[in-house]
Formats: sequence, structure tokens, C-alpha cells
Amino acid sequence: MKNLIIFGAGGFGRETAWAVERINKISPTWNLLGFMDDDDTIQGTEINSYPVLGKLREVDKYPDVYFVCAVGASKVREKIIHNMKMNNPNIKFGTVIDPSVERSDLVTVGEGTIICAHTIMTVNISIGNHVIINLDCTIGHDVVINDFSTLYPSVNVSGMSEIGHAVELGTGMQMIQGKKIGNYSIVGAGAVVVRDIPAACTAVGNPAKVIKMEG
Repeated sequence: MKNLIIFGAGGFGRETAWAVERINKISPTWNLLGFMDDDDTIQGTEINSYPVLGKLREVDKYPDVYFVCAVGASKVREKIIHNMKMNNPNIKFGTVIDPSVERSDLVTVGEGTIICAHTIMTVNISIGNHVIINLDCTIGHDVVINDFSTLYPSVNVSGMSEIGHAVELGTGMQMIQGKKIGNYSIVGAGAVVVRDIPAACTAVGNPAKVIKMEG
């Protein structure tokens, strides 16, 4: 078994720990040492029976451990991973895929990615590094999901679509086939994407419309 620490001890961190437990019931894979988190108020405590082992700046204390970052916000997660690498250039990242996930052998998944229970991924799909795919998502054929993107629960992405770098897709949103969402954009809960969404914006509604541009 490989040693693992989850960075982020909030709700999604606890859900990630549950996914690790579910993996280990089927095939012992991860020795979950505990959480790390920058919240001062939880240092030295236990959360769901796992100890809080320190803060981000202390990751270099664990040279032979795999890490996974369970922070949902894409931009925040990207910054955390960057700082982890600065503090420990040799850091290793694990990949956590719940055993209930259905996927073909033609799905590639990058390091540090977390894929939650009851998600379905079909064929010829590329999932980048440090992606979060939450509960009950569906991802169709030939979809590309780039690094640091987050799919919240029950997102449906139809075939031949592309999700850019560090995108956030809100709970229950849907995306028809062949569309693209640009880097660093946010699509709100329940939105329906029927045309391409540009980079660095927020889009909401059915059909999804841009309501805010960043910068």
C-alpha cells in the first residue's frame, strides 16, 4: 500500500477519504495517513478519525508520501499545487477513482485527479492532472478535460466537447456535444451550454449566457 495524505480537510476532503476507504475495501491501495490543511483551528485534531498533520508549507516533511488536493475551487487548487511543488520539488501525487466509476479502457486520467462515485465515462476521453469530477457525472466520447478543472455533482458533458484549464462546472449543468469552454471560466449550476463559452468568464442560465468577464 502507498502512503497518502489529502490536502484539504473540508467537506470534499472528507468525501475523498471515504472514496479511499471504498477503494481499499476492494483492493488495498492507499494507507491514508491523514489530512493537511492551512486552517489554524484544526491543527493537531482528528477529523473522521484521521489526524490533521500540518500545513502546506510542511509537505516536505513527507518525502515518500503521495498527495491529493481535495479543494474544489479550481484556481485555489492550482495555486495550492504550485506551492506544494515549490515546497517539495520531488512531491508525488496520487489519483483517487471511486470503485463505482464506470469507464472504458480508452479513458486516460492524469495525476492528482479525483473521480467520485457513480460517474460514467465512455470512450476516448482525456482527463488532465488535478481534475475533480464529483458525484454522478457523465462524460461522453472524445471529451477533453484539461488540468485543474472541477465538475460539481451531476454534470453531464456530451461527446466531442472540450473543457479548458481550471474551469468550474456547477452542479447539474449540461453541455451539448462538440462545444468548448475556455480556460478559467465558470458555468453556473443548472446551466445548459449550447454554444462555445469564452475564456475567463461566468455563464449562467438555459441557454448559458455570459454575465461577467474577468479582468
